[in-house]
Order: sequence, then C-alpha cells, then structure tokens
Amino acid sequence: MTDTTTETWLILGATSSMARALARKLAKRGANLLLAGRDMSDLEATASDCRLRGAALAESLHFDARAPETFQPILERMRAMDGTLNAAVFVGSMPPQEEIDIAPEMLDGVVADSFTGPARLLHGLAPLLEARGSGTIVGVGSVAGDRGRVGNYVYGAAKAGFATYMSGLRNRLGRSGAHAITVKPGFVDTAMTWRLEGMFLVAPPEAVADSILKAVEKKRNVIYTPFFWRYIMMIIRAVPEPIFRKMSI
Repeated sequence: MTDTTTETWLILGATSSMARALARKLAKRGANLLLAGRDMSDLEATASDCRLRGAALAESLHFDARAPETFQPILERMRAMDGTLNAAVFVGSMPPQEEIDIAPEMLDGVVADSFTGPARLLHGLAPLLEARGSGTIVGVGSVAGDRGRVGNYVYGAAKAGFATYMSGLRNRLGRSGAHAITVKPGFVDTAMTWRLEGMFLVAPPEAVADSILKAVEKKRNVIYTPFFWRYIMMIIRAVPEPIFRKMSI
C-alpha cells in the first residue's frame, strides 16, 4: 500500500456526504486531512471520526465560497504541511431553478458556491503544488454542466464554468508534475438530491469516493461516476437543439 503519512488532503465542502466518504477512506490510509466548510460542529465530528479511523492528522477549517477572507488561512495551513499536497473540491449549491427565476439575485450565490469561490482558492493553491512538483487537485462538478437543461440551467452553467477552469488548471499543473482531475457525478444520494423527483440509478457516496481514489491512482483527466453517465450524457448532448428545447429534463 502507498505510504500516505506525508500526504495531505484539503477537502473543501467536507460536510457533504461524498466528501465525508472520501475523508474516511483517506483516513484509513493514514493521510493528513484538512476538512474545510461552513458548519464547524459537523466538521469537528468528521475530523474526530477520521482520527479514530487512522488519519495521521484531521483538522477542521472554516471555508465559505462567498467569503474570500476565509481563503488565506487555509492556504497558509497548506503551505505549512510537509510532503505532497492534494485537494478535493465538493463545494456547490443548487436551489430550485424556479426560485432563481423568481429571485435572479440568487444566481450570484450559486456561481460563487459552485465555480468562482472554489476556483479562486485553487488559484491560490496551484503555486504550492507547482513548487513541490507533485500533488493532485480533484474538482467535483456535475453532469449538469454538460448541457443546459430547463430544470437547473443556472447550476449547470456554474458547473460548466468550473469544468472549463479545471481543464485549464490541468494543463497548467501538468507542466510541473502536478495533476488535476475533473469528476462529473450523476445522481448521488446526498442532501442536495433528497428533494428531487425523477431520479434514477442513484449512486451511494462511497462509490463516488472509490471512483475518485481510482482516478487519482491512474492519473485520469475526466471521469463520470458511475461510469455509465458518460454514455447517458453522450446521448443527451447529441439530441438536436429543436428537439431538446421541447424536452422537460
């Protein structure tokens, strides 16, 4: 098994079920974990659980994608860590599209949560990975970013922007020996999806975490998880626009 005792993982949005599943798996490998999010009591509980599972270190840090003043302390903590630096981003918000249609000012928050906030922090983190010539950034987006759909096109637009950012970041980091992976989950059993109707083939968070770890090991560039979403989205992207405009998806 790979020795991860000098490997640090920053997990943004660590209160999500997918992030928690990944943290637990990394803890069993003895990694250092910096768990960042807004709900500090939830983060502390996860950190305690990860220490019991074998994490060499597990700390909770305050992060709010809409509050740039929370970014610098996280970057300073990462800079102080020895060894390989990694990050996994699970941040995002998806209010109902009909609520955004009524209150368009909500759009700014969705974009900040799902794209610009995480991207801004990653832009500060990238030089640290470049300087060490190693490390991986995992950006968790969504299949919603593959095509604008009437049911969640604001969230989809934010995730499309984040996917493009991750593509450029991957090209940048690859020149120094670091790497970036874009993860596009389909329907996953999370708090964000509990209220949604019409879901199918819902994946457990643990399966997404396994997919991420495998992608990191194999240095994949873009993955869909579960894998069959790659083919579902190929079909959705191929639907001609005149037909797609009449579909309620």
